Amino acid sequence: MCSQTKAAALMANIPRADIDSSGVFKYVLIRVHSREEGDDSEIDIVRGYGWAEFHADIYDKVSEELEKGGHLDCECVGGGRIQHDPQDKKIHVYGYSIGFGRANHAVTTEQLKAQYLDYEVTWDNEGY
Repeated sequence: MCSQTKAAALMANIPRADIDSSGVFKYVLIRVHSREEGDDSEIDIVRGYGWAEFHADIYDKVSEELEKGGHLDCECVGGGRIQHDPQDKKIHVYGYSIGFGRANHAVTTEQLKAQYLDYEVTWDNEGY
C-alpha cells in the first residue's frame, strides 16, 4: 500500500501560479521540496506581486508561509518580471532578479499557461 506523505499532500494543494490581476511586477520562481525522509517530491511555483519592492520580499513572505508546519522547504530558483494584460488576455515573462538571478522563464510560462488557459503567454530573456 502506498501512502502519501504529509508534505506531498500539502504540495498537491499549493497553487502553481499566483500573480497580480494586472500590471507589470516582479516575480519569483520557487522550488518547494518535501522535508520528510524518503520523500523527494518537489514542485515549482510562480509568485508575482506589484507590492514587492524587491524579489526577496515575495520569496520571504511565501517561503515563511509554506515552511510553517515543518514539512516543506523552499528555495528561490530565480526571478524576473511579468507583464499581465487581462484585457487582451496576454502575459509576458521577461527579465531577471539581481539577487536571485534569472528564473527559467520556460518553466514559469508553463505554470502560467496551465492556469490561464485562454491567454497568450510568452517569454524572452530581454530587459530587466
